[in-house]
Amino acid sequence: MSEEKIEKLDTPNVADTKVPATKKRKIKGSNRFARWFREMRSELKKVQWPTPKQIINNTFVALTVMACAAVVIWALDLVSGEIFVAIVTYIPRLIQGW
Repeated sequence: MSEEKIEKLDTPNVADTKVPATKKRKIKGSNRFARWFREMRSELKKVQWPTPKQIINNTFVALTVMACAAVVIWALDLVSGEIFVAIVTYIPRLIQGW
């Protein structure tokens, strides 16, 4: 091969490479938020929203579960506190007796 053919193979043809137009890029960037907002609205229209009766029922269930959990935690705290006090008062008596 001659040197001219080697040079042509090594250098890319500028006409073959596609350079995006700067105007298209700017328009795309400025419409990004508008496109996102349109897509969000269309997705929110697909959501099956709960009825007011379902909201009240779900709220009642959630509050009931939280109240039960609070009572269980309170009871465990009370019992563990009493056990701790019993251990703390019993160990010094046990040590003094030895």
